[in-house]
Amino acid sequence: MGTKIEYVDSSHMYATNYIRNSKAIAVLWAIFSICYAIISVVAFVTPEWVGDSDSDAGGRLGLWQICQKDDLNDSCSGKLEELLEMQSIAFQVATVFCGLAVGTAALAICCLLLMVFMKSTTVFHICGWMQMLSALCMVIACVSFPFGWNSDEFRKICGPESNRFEVGLCSMRWAYPLAIIACIDGFILATLSFILATRHVRLQPEPQYQSSMYKGEINNAYVTDAVSIAGSRKSLNLQPVLLVAPPHHMDTLSSRAASRYGHALRPDYHQFQL
Repeated sequence: MGTKIEYVDSSHMYATNYIRNSKAIAVLWAIFSICYAIISVVAFVTPEWVGDSDSDAGGRLGLWQICQKDDLNDSCSGKLEELLEMQSIAFQVATVFCGLAVGTAALAICCLLLMVFMKSTTVFHICGWMQMLSALCMVIACVSFPFGWNSDEFRKICGPESNRFEVGLCSMRWAYPLAIIACIDGFILATLSFILATRHVRLQPEPQYQSSMYKGEINNAYVTDAVSIAGSRKSLNLQPVLLVAPPHHMDTLSSRAASRYGHALRPDYHQFQL
């Protein structure tokens, strides 16, 4: 049974594979962007940045929340509405910039809906700059937070030995490293967004194979050299010429004439064009 011949350009195969891979990477980028927003929200609302739950007066501290032990459970104090009433300016700065990081991360996810109305390259550029801004805000929050460890509200939890970049009786809890991981994650996602926005393939028009002499289905086992030569001759628009030699008796007369006149007569070939 014959096989169907299809002509495929290598550049189109590369473009097709690249588009498939870029779509898969874009989906992963969107998923990790959602995860980054969730990590930022958790780091913002939890009071598990620094704490000492082993001592009698121990507790936990977050950006804008302080939790201390009671007889039965922990009592947490601090509200976002009371942000300006905090004693430490460093905690205020950390809270504001961490909130900005959460807001820009959530806004970058909402900008994905703009792909319905705008080009994907423009949307990736917008999301990339937003994620870069979010990561920078998270870095500022993580750096400014240790400057408030010499405040009175911090020393109530971690003891009088605490100072800037010295936690005293407390220790680092899981929310602070999570915020640092969010900073790295934000920069990686922003870089990937810029790569997706700048690297694209411009598709070329489909190739036209007009010079091919075969269309449809053929059996490759019967394609010989004569067929390929005829195909090349047809593609070059060459007119085939058939040369017909004279009959055998004319060769005999030519040999007799040569013996008589001392030179050979050139046999005339008849040309036939097909």
